[in-house]
Order: sequence, then structure tokens, then C-alpha cells
Amino acid sequence: MRLTLHTDYALRALIYLGLRPGRRVSIREIAAAHRISENHLVKVVHNLGRGGFIETVRGRGGGLQLARPPEQIRVGDVVRFTEEDMALVACFQSAEGAGCALVNACRLQSLLGEALGAFMAVLDGRTLADLLAPPNWAAMSARLGLAAAAPGA
Repeated sequence: MRLTLHTDYALRALIYLGLRPGRRVSIREIAAAHRISENHLVKVVHNLGRGGFIETVRGRGGGLQLARPPEQIRVGDVVRFTEEDMALVACFQSAEGAGCALVNACRLQSLLGEALGAFMAVLDGRTLADLLAPPNWAAMSARLGLAAAAPGA
């Protein structure tokens, strides 16, 4: 399984915003820090706003910020929201097994379904706050060229 670039950028944007608590930042700032496409990030940010993960404010003094505390943003929720298709194999895509000759006789679908469930359970057990926890905070801040002061410091 491979997560899409959209999900990757969404998680990176949330991490960046989590490293900048109480401050609005621009799409350009996030894109530059992560060295990613600003045009693609616009779509990602729009989607994250629709999903209630971030707030966007237009105009002078505007920008992006987290819509809720990092402790309330589960990684699994972000992945489910940003991934269009979690089907690991074609037989996941329809009740008919997407043309698989082994449908209803093969245990692969249930095995992979169980594995996907375990994968998502791990992500559901982690929040954005877990990704930002020390010592990660300082290391990530340094790599993105930010001051390393942790929240509340």
C-alpha cells in the first residue's frame, strides 16, 4: 500500500501548522519549507479546510491555522479523509470482486482487509500531537528552518 501524494502533503501541512501554534501561515511558507509544489498544496489545503482540520482566513492578516488542537486531530482521520481509495487489491472495489476469478473462494481479501484494519488502528491511535512531541519538535523545526520553541514555551 502506498499513500497518495495528496495525503503526504496534507500530513506535512498539518505538521507545519502544528509547529506554528497561534500563528497564521501562508501556503507559500509551507510549500517553501517542505520544498513541495505550491499549486498542489492549494488543493490539499482546500480539502483540509473542507474536512475541518484547518481554518483558512483570506485577506490581509489571513492565512492558515489548525482548526483544533493537535491532540484532537487523529492521523487515521486525516488519512481516511484524504485517500480516495483504500482498496489494497481490485477485489475490494466491488461486491462482485472486480472481475476476480477467485471471488468468494479466496481468503486474500479477508487477510488484506484485516491488515488494512490493523494499519488504520495504529493511525487511529496517534494524533498530530504525537507527531509533534519532543524531541521531534526541535528536530522538525530545525529542518524546516523554524525557531524550535515548543508550544507553551
